[in-house]
This record gives sequence, C-alpha cells and structure tokens, in this order.
Amino acid sequence: MTGLASSGKNVKDMGAYKFWSTQPVPRLDDKSKIEVEGPIKEINMDLVRKEAYPLSMDGFEWVTMDLTSESELKEVYDLLFGHYVEDDEAMFRFNYSKSFLKWALRSPEWKPEWHRGIRATESRRLVAFISAIPVTLRVREKNLKAAEVNFMVVHKKLRARRLAPLLIKEITRLCYLQGVYQAIYTGGVVLPKPVSTCRYFHRAIEWTKLNEVGFSPLPKNSKPAYQVRKYQLPDHTATKGLRPMEKKDIDAVLSLLKRYLATFDMAPMFTRDEVEHWLLPNSDYDDQVIWSYVVEDPETKKITDYFSFYCLESSVINNEKHNNIRAAYMFYYATETALTPSASRDALKVRLNALVNDALILAKKFKFDVFNALTLMDNSLFLLEQKFGAGDGQLHYYLFNYNANPIAGGVDHKNSIDEEGSGVGVVML
Repeated sequence: MTGLASSGKNVKDMGAYKFWSTQPVPRLDDKSKIEVEGPIKEINMDLVRKEAYPLSMDGFEWVTMDLTSESELKEVYDLLFGHYVEDDEAMFRFNYSKSFLKWALRSPEWKPEWHRGIRATESRRLVAFISAIPVTLRVREKNLKAAEVNFMVVHKKLRARRLAPLLIKEITRLCYLQGVYQAIYTGGVVLPKPVSTCRYFHRAIEWTKLNEVGFSPLPKNSKPAYQVRKYQLPDHTATKGLRPMEKKDIDAVLSLLKRYLATFDMAPMFTRDEVEHWLLPNSDYDDQVIWSYVVEDPETKKITDYFSFYCLESSVINNEKHNNIRAAYMFYYATETALTPSASRDALKVRLNALVNDALILAKKFKFDVFNALTLMDNSLFLLEQKFGAGDGQLHYYLFNYNANPIAGGVDHKNSIDEEGSGVGVVML
C-alpha cells in the first residue's frame, strides 16, 4: 500500500461515506492486522430480496440489458460514450467500442441478468448501467467465487439522484442470488477501503499528437524535435521466435500464465475457455480488441514467453485537430525466466524489457498513440527503462465482503516505483 489509498486530501472520514458504512467493506480507519482473512459477513439467502430495489424517483424502471442484441449493446455503448469516466479537466473520456464491450461483458459463464440498467419509462432511454462477470479470484491461499464489477455509469443529468448506491445494491443482490458473495472492483477515487493501490504510467508512441491534444506537455527547456526523437522505436521486433498467439497455443499459454500468476498475492484463476476468450483475437468482432504474442523456442518448439495488450480509445473533448487517442493497455504476460529457480530478478528485468520493447514496436505498427501500464505484476522492472512516464492517476483495488491485509501495489510510500514489485496479478478493464 502507498499510504495514499487511506490518507490525503481526497479522503473523508468513514462517517462521510453514508452508503459504504452500511456495506460489508473494511473501515478506512481500521489499521489493525487481520489475523484470519475471509468474508466480513455471512449471507443468509433467506434474507436476500427476490425483487429489485425500489427506485427513488418516479418515471424510471429497472431493465436487464440483452448484450446479444446489437441495438441494446449500442445503447450501453452510447451511455458510456457520453457519460463514463473523464479526467479531472474534462479533456478525455474513455471510449469503449462495441467490440470491446462484447469482449469485456460476454466472457465464459457470463450471466445476462448481471447486465443491469435503468430506463426512463416514457422515452425508454437508458440512463444508468452496471455490470458484473463471474471470476475465480485467488487472494493469497484462498480461492473465491467472485464477481468482477465494472462499467457503472449514470447519465450526467441524474448524478444528483443518488443512483450509484442503488446500482451497487442491485448488482450485489443479483450476485447473492447466484451464490456469489464476494466481488472485486477498481476506482480512481478513495472509498472504504482499498486492498491495494497501483499507479498509472504512460509511454508516448506518437508524442506530437499527444502534445497537440494536451496529454503530453512539452517539458521545460525541451524542444518538440527532442521529444519525438526520445520516443522513437525501431521498425522491427528483436526477440527470436516471437509470433502472434494461435489457437494451438492455448494450453501452453494457460500453463505458463497459471504458474506465473501463482507468484502474486491476488490473481485470477484462469480456465482454458477464459484464456481463449481473453487472449485470442475474435474474428467475429468488428474491431480487434486484444493483441497476443508468444515466443516459441525454435529448437524445442516450447512456448517460453507470452505478452498481450488491448485497445481502449479515449475521446478527445473540444480539440480542433484530433477527436481520439488510440491507447494500448498492458494486459497479461508471463515468462519462464520468472519461474526458473536459478534466475535472478536482474535476469527477469532483462527479459521483460526485451519483451515490452517488442510490445511497444508492435503497438506502433498498429497505429497506437500511447501505451499505458500500471505498477502491478512485475511492471516496475521495465517502466522506467522503456521510457514510461508517471501519470496523475491512481487505481485502487477493492474487495467486497472480504477482509484481507494490504497487498503491495508496486509503488512505495512516496508513490515512486518500487522495484520489489507488486502483489497484484489482476488486470481490470
């Protein structure tokens, strides 16, 4: 933990969080060590509501969104496009494509009823949405049947109506009805109480464009030509045996990923179907969302390394020259170097820097403007060497109805990179 997650100007005392103080989450002011990690509250199914929570305003109703319907998927896309996460200066807003939403919300064993919305009764306009997907999450030695909650959005004109707590209570109720009593979620704001905090880092690829939209300011005493040179990348990758992942690689990647993620305090427990869904590009989608690569030893034909990144564009608000930033986000990776008993952390650092440099070259080839990564997994070993710059944003990880001791997030108490790494092996979209 950085300390930033539970102190600082953005934190209020527990009493100010009227909603969260009623929920099974740890208190912000509780600094004691947890002797036995586990659920905060045992759920009595007899007491779980069978019908939706009443809405606090007339003229609106609960709906279940059918994300196999192109028209309903577009409604969710439009709501997110206009009203989802923005930066503090309202210059950029996440723009999740419809292909991205299919990928993110229709994972193996996905539950249609966990895609919950609120409509205006007369106009039928979608004004709020929240979602969850099922995951098996390991927190240290315990495996949790959990929900990954994401994409909570409320129309800007209804922000004062306190719909967010209702959305959270409703998705919680729906998860409980499926026998799922724990959840993982992330946020840029401090709530009671983060289990870990990571920091965003950004690696410019098209520096001139990033400068023109206000994402990358020109450093003092520098010149644009120097910045362009600084971030130049080769045209070709350097790792021998590097190629795009194919369907035949699923089992090898699953094995490698499972063993690597086992080295972290908190990580997903992937199945074969999940590896296929999350890591292989889907030709049924209109746009490519995920890029995955393996390194195949030319002699043994063994898969020794794997890395991936996904595409998440951001809309640029009120800029005459550009209307979007095409951002690549570091996704999952694994390497045998991390799993070789005789290998040192220095050897892992060398290998990861080689792989990530190739990932940057590939991102440039596919017309990305910037490459983003958090301080999770072993990212701290390559961020500075690959010219990633520290961002303004923090990402706080939260567990619902689960008490766990803090997990290192890859930054120290000064919010600088901690090369000892992170205990977080979960990449949230």
